[in-house]
Amino acid sequence: MMRSLFSGVSGLKTHQTRMDVIGNNIANVNTTAYKSSSMVFSELISQTTRKASGPNAATGAGGVNARQIGLGVMGAAINMNITGQGAAQSTGNPFDIMISGSSFFIVSDGNNNFFTRDGSFYVDAGGNLAMTSNGYNVMGWQVDPETMDIKQDTVSALRIMSQVNMTYPPEATSQAYVGGIIDKFDTDVTSSSGKAINLNFYDALGYDYTAKLVIKQSSVTNEYSIELDKILDAAGNEIDLTGIVFGSATNQKVNNSIVLDSTAYKWDGNALQTASGTEVCNLANIFDTNLSTAAEPVFKTDEATTEALEELAKAYGYEGKLDDFMNLTVELQHDDDNDTANNFTGGPTFSVKQLFYNQLNNTHPNLLTPSTAFLNGPANWGLDSFDTTGRNFVGANLVYNDGNQTGEKGHFIGVNGQPTNQTITLDFPDTAGNFSDIVIDFSTSSMFDNNGTCTVGATPGDLKGLGMGRKLGDMSGISIQQDGMIYAAYDNGMTRLLGQIAVAEFANASGLERAGENLYSATLNSGQFDGIGKNITANGGKMTTGQLEMSNVDLSAEFTEMITTQRGFQANSRIITVSDTLLEELTNLKR
Repeated sequence: MMRSLFSGVSGLKTHQTRMDVIGNNIANVNTTAYKSSSMVFSELISQTTRKASGPNAATGAGGVNARQIGLGVMGAAINMNITGQGAAQSTGNPFDIMISGSSFFIVSDGNNNFFTRDGSFYVDAGGNLAMTSNGYNVMGWQVDPETMDIKQDTVSALRIMSQVNMTYPPEATSQAYVGGIIDKFDTDVTSSSGKAINLNFYDALGYDYTAKLVIKQSSVTNEYSIELDKILDAAGNEIDLTGIVFGSATNQKVNNSIVLDSTAYKWDGNALQTASGTEVCNLANIFDTNLSTAAEPVFKTDEATTEALEELAKAYGYEGKLDDFMNLTVELQHDDDNDTANNFTGGPTFSVKQLFYNQLNNTHPNLLTPSTAFLNGPANWGLDSFDTTGRNFVGANLVYNDGNQTGEKGHFIGVNGQPTNQTITLDFPDTAGNFSDIVIDFSTSSMFDNNGTCTVGATPGDLKGLGMGRKLGDMSGISIQQDGMIYAAYDNGMTRLLGQIAVAEFANASGLERAGENLYSATLNSGQFDGIGKNITANGGKMTTGQLEMSNVDLSAEFTEMITTQRGFQANSRIITVSDTLLEELTNLKR
């Protein structure tokens, strides 16, 4: 038999194998992250019919080369172009991830780890990041619960949408600041009701509340009072302020005249009547005689008393709160020479409430008789009118630089004029439950001419945004960074690190073994996976979301290889045909 027959057969088999490789490449031209293969040929062993001999110097004979006849061809290797980067295909799916570089995703079937470049992932019913093709879990690093940083340890399944990750816990507000401009010509800040600003805050359960603060102008041009008016819940209901402290007992200078509307009201003894004689308020009916003292008179708390006090304030044209009206103060000069009878209460400054109470009890001083113990009483004095010099309230005075102090003009000096004190604490009692004390910083507020308009407002959180509090947050989105870190966004403005996708790198990536379904297994020649993996950015790689890596098959190259393979196959078939013809001629010799 002729050697050429067997050489031709080996050529046919080898070219057929090469065609199989080309066919597989073309079949996977649209397979995500597929890596093309190519076949390398090598000759089979040659038959030596004569050994080579060297030259003989003694005889002068030359050397003779060996005589060898090749016995065909074989496939030397099938190489995988595993390091060739495929083109990017945009999908818009945030869980589709493309790797740039030589790394591999690590996935697991629950028992074994595999490696892939196919980044078409999704979140399964258990909240795990998994491959869409086979459900294998994507592996990575978890978050250390103590430091909330990534802990690069043995990779595990990334359960990014577990029940605990679906919400972000609420937090009580603990910091706030009041900033903006106070303009002394703003009609709100000069009114008896004052300029209202709202501070929105949260308790520890995430319920939101609104603290209404009121700023009022003082008779001193660079001082403004601030006090807590009320606190409302999300439904608009007022909460009980008992035990809640904002500032302290403070006096604000307020110079104005309080005058009874004599066209609509008149006094008849201790009874305030309308012009027609209808009684609307009687001093004898509004004070709680069991609780009142000369220094601390107390009003009754029934509805009739409240209505009578409202009518009393209305009669004097006061538009602010009832407590504000009754806490207005009248300042008298004390005469030590005539202070022998001790027939007065209090001191040089008396609240309107005290004077009304003294009027009821006919003690001095009152709104009809200042008392001989005091000299130089107010110019207007009596039940019909009186001048005020200030008011008592619970809160603080905000003092600004009017040019008579050192520092920048118009800027905030301090609470109650103390430069070392820039804050006021909204202090909740321990019995208030889920509230946290809120430290309010006023250092960014200022006093300037702003065309009669105040811009002052309250913002939760400090100047860095810390301590602002938050409601319970529902997960609103997930993002994957270039380094594989996975963050969740919540509708309360917070973000949380959920984990990091780890990658594997191999000393010889072409030594990986295909395991089907776009997966590879480690072999002895690729190098083993250490179980931990690496950060993809360590060697300059990155992950891109919304994109997938396409197959790196080059169709033009494959078709060219197909042509050469076809010609090679045809040529080898001709070797067999011709060899057969020769053998036929040999057998014909017997005829």
